[in-house]
Amino acid sequence: MWKKLWMLLVLLIGIPSYILAVGAVTPDGYCRGIYLAGKVKVVPYHGDLRVKVVGSFPDLRVQRVRSFPQHVGEWQYVEYGQDFTIQYVEVFPDLRIQFVRAFPGVV
Repeated sequence: MWKKLWMLLVLLIGIPSYILAVGAVTPDGYCRGIYLAGKVKVVPYHGDLRVKVVGSFPDLRVQRVRSFPQHVGEWQYVEYGQDFTIQYVEVFPDLRIQFVRAFPGVV
């Protein structure tokens, strides 16, 4: 009886902590199958990614560039011809970003 309760307790505590420990961004710069570099369009609803801007503890550091966004974290904001779309949110984000002037990329 105690053994079954102990195993249930381990499962109830272990699985959610494992899920929370997995980062939103993979080490090679993907989030939900989207490579986090390129041309980005901001939309009010139904974006490919839901993004929250934070001041600390981001998943990704983002640098705004004017042209040739090739590396992870380099984003060029456009109105058309986007690689992916984002929606800014305050709750339940897929990705937390911090804007930087240098050294963009996965944290």
